[in-house]
Amino acid sequence: MARIMLAEDDDAMRTFLAAALGRAGHIVSSFADGWAALAASPSDFDLLIADIVMPGMDGVELARRARQSRPGLRVMFITGFAAVVLDGGRSPLPGAAVLSKPFHLKDLVNHVDRLLTN
Repeated sequence: MARIMLAEDDDAMRTFLAAALGRAGHIVSSFADGWAALAASPSDFDLLIADIVMPGMDGVELARRARQSRPGLRVMFITGFAAVVLDGGRSPLPGAAVLSKPFHLKDLVNHVDRLLTN
């Protein structure tokens, strides 16, 4: 069981992701934007899952700031714009995973499990 911070601006997507992760046994706190997530004290979480493209503070900036308060924070980006965001196949943040939309909820849970065990 992990404490997961979920930042996703799409209400329906955020609801589905939080429910799937909750069913997998994780404690999920979800936020509609990067600013709200950052205000929730990232140091209290094991994993940040953030949409890359969000209004205001994007997911990459959120992850950078969150890692300032918790350097070991695991990060997974979810995005529908992976080809644009990824530079040569690399994540926009060292050590972060990227999951491209659309994806199956089972794939999300499997990626989370892999991240948490590494």
